[in-house]
Amino acid sequence: MTSPDTEHDALPEVIAGPLLRRLSTERLVIWLVGSRPLSPSLMLHPAGHPPRHLALNEARLRRLPLGHHAWLHLVDVTLDTPLPRGVRIDYDLKLPGEGGTTGIADWAPHLLHEGASHPGFVLADSHRRLLHGSCRRPHHDGPDGLARADAWLAERRDAPETWPAWLLMTGDQIYADDVAGPMLVAIHGLIHRLGLFDETLEGATVADSQALYADPATYYRREALLPEARSSDALRKGFFGGVRKPVFTSANAHNHLMSFAEVIAMYLLAWSPVPWRLVGMEEPTLDAENAALFRREKAVIERFAEGLPGAARVMAHLPSLMIFDDHDITDDWNLTADWERTAYGHPFSRRIIGNALLAYLLCQGWGNDPDRLAAPLEEAAGLLERAAEREGWLPAGEQDTVIGHLLRFQGWEVQVDGEPRLIVLDTRTRRWRSERSPRRPSGLMDWEALTELQQQILGASSVVIVSPAPMFGVKLIEAIQRLFTLAGRPLLVDAENWMAHRGAASVMLNIFRHSRTPGHYVILSGDVHYSFAYDIRIRHRREGPRLWQITSSGLKNAFPDTLLDWFDRLNRWLYAPRSPLNWFTQRRGMVITPRDPDRARAGERLWNGAGIGLVELDDQGRPSDIRQLDARGFDVTFPDPNDSLATGEVTRVRPAGRARQ
Repeated sequence: MTSPDTEHDALPEVIAGPLLRRLSTERLVIWLVGSRPLSPSLMLHPAGHPPRHLALNEARLRRLPLGHHAWLHLVDVTLDTPLPRGVRIDYDLKLPGEGGTTGIADWAPHLLHEGASHPGFVLADSHRRLLHGSCRRPHHDGPDGLARADAWLAERRDAPETWPAWLLMTGDQIYADDVAGPMLVAIHGLIHRLGLFDETLEGATVADSQALYADPATYYRREALLPEARSSDALRKGFFGGVRKPVFTSANAHNHLMSFAEVIAMYLLAWSPVPWRLVGMEEPTLDAENAALFRREKAVIERFAEGLPGAARVMAHLPSLMIFDDHDITDDWNLTADWERTAYGHPFSRRIIGNALLAYLLCQGWGNDPDRLAAPLEEAAGLLERAAEREGWLPAGEQDTVIGHLLRFQGWEVQVDGEPRLIVLDTRTRRWRSERSPRRPSGLMDWEALTELQQQILGASSVVIVSPAPMFGVKLIEAIQRLFTLAGRPLLVDAENWMAHRGAASVMLNIFRHSRTPGHYVILSGDVHYSFAYDIRIRHRREGPRLWQITSSGLKNAFPDTLLDWFDRLNRWLYAPRSPLNWFTQRRGMVITPRDPDRARAGERLWNGAGIGLVELDDQGRPSDIRQLDARGFDVTFPDPNDSLATGEVTRVRPAGRARQ
């Protein structure tokens, strides 16, 4: 496979990575993208132990073409001799070349902490220290929580016992549906430089991906290229009716990613500083309003790119698990049965969704559990290899077949054994569709998926559950979403909460009320663009279970300040612990005690600021420290509202609104 463009000769060998994915004492899973097929060897050097050198043969390394000059490298190494726990393990990927062998220090020095010769990782003894965060929107005008995590880790470089067991990325790792104009320009530049695969586009107003990139509407007017929702009044009318809308419901779909190549390029630009050396952000021909917006966004994107070395560095040092939420694919993904029927019923919108899911499989999903994702990966590999044989064009029929299988695939969830057990939920593809109306929100998990969850946690002493959307959210916001749902407009307010579907909510609550559910359960969530922590117990139950809802959002996003202040204040007034309004909620059988962030004004419970969450658990799986590593460089803690709660004693809850002394 060759490219007619000679400017690709000077491309760096490694475009993005390595990213550490699922690691254990006996297996290492690593993700990497190169500009050509690479033949690396892996060096491991555990502290206090002899180094190991491993050849990465075909059984340990899968190479998949993404374009003329882009190759995905999936490293999956099973070790005969287990690695030690609790010590720093330096590693390197050695690349042979004409001038000799080079390592990460040569081709990716930005991945090394100051003074280090190699990156490293730690295999923790337990899952009792976890970093978690979601919602990383590159053009949010604020610092990056991943860069903050890197700075935090660098301070503990020589204390491996303090390193988190996992970096949990709990949704919206990219924004496929909300892209800044300068980012889209960079995406198209990278597609050209790397020769990423092209595709034909059935049902679109453009014939193929090349025509898409050249179309006058490709910047800030892509909603004009999206198919309209002719079959669904709920999707094509505004709140007062009469306004036609595209299939996709995002208010920011002006630069919605469409082609497979665009989504792949977005991942590379979101995770690595290297691609930014290959592209520019020259302003295209725009009207005055969009030209001014482009210049404002460009300044923000430039600052985002400057922080990428830190973000890439933390992902090269901490093993990571990732799960999608809606923006990884598109806004309101599978929110209602009506949305599904409309979006999947048009070949172009189905292709757009499928391209994002295919890229998710390759860039996120596979690294969570290579065994479980083996069959989908094999299908994707066949598609990509056929594209390489067809001069870089994805075969349309096979592409649609692979996408169809991915859309029906069940198995995106993740379970990791250990203390405590770690369960990552898929709350997007196994929905409980409303029996009342196809316009009502679907449950985040159907009965079968919830039954599987129950079997995983029954009898466990402690479990950490990753639910992209909070299981226990802010009651006032959920009430507002319910009002819009009753008015037939759930899409206007993103009615994405566990309580929006009565059946799913009842089953979920009953799981925790089950008599054989005696343990401690920590629920880690994102999605909402603010952070909070709740202590939860079952009303009128002397013993277990105890639950904690801990939400960290976003990594690089935030809620409108004034609006969140009002929601926070009104929620405290209307849903104080003793308020009778609580008896009209589905959670009336739960006693929920909010934790006040220590840096907030008196009484405030919601923290608004980009960053990343850090939770530490005691030997019984109870949170001993909950904090937000704010991206601005300071920590926000969520102290226990009453120390006696940690001992299991039930005490009166402090009235809402009383200032902390």
